[in-house]
Amino acid sequence: MHELKDYHLSWRSRRQGEFASFKKQEKLDAQDLLILLKKKSVQLEHEIAAMQAKNSAELAMLKIKYKQDIQDYKQYLKALEQFKDLIQKSYPHLPESVALTIHHHAKDLLNSMWEERNVTHKRVLELELIQFMSSLHEDAQAYPGGSMESTMLPANTLRLIRSK
Repeated sequence: MHELKDYHLSWRSRRQGEFASFKKQEKLDAQDLLILLKKKSVQLEHEIAAMQAKNSAELAMLKIKYKQDIQDYKQYLKALEQFKDLIQKSYPHLPESVALTIHHHAKDLLNSMWEERNVTHKRVLELELIQFMSSLHEDAQAYPGGSMESTMLPANTLRLIRSK
């Protein structure tokens, strides 16, 4: 038993330098790992701060854009309301339900255009709205102030509604 203990002790004594070297290397590796982790942590904090700044700027721009979009939409609605009033003045005999139907159709065109995400299709819808508004304007200008026969209707506008 003593022989085995002596052998083990002598083996450990011979390897003492290696063990010390391993311990030292282990401590150095742990320090290197800690330094690397701190470096990565600083890099990540920087990247997060940059992303937050970028996201904040994008959010601010989107808020401004959407605020302007809301103002534009309100102006469109106001213009549609003015066209409804113009049609009612130009065609005083026209039943209110027909004027409201024309107004509703224009609002539907506007909403379809506004909600469309595909830019190409959105342009097509914009052209349809412009064509409808132009037709409505022409019909209203054809008989300003209701100076026409009582049987006249905004024919161009109604034709466009029927075609949809």
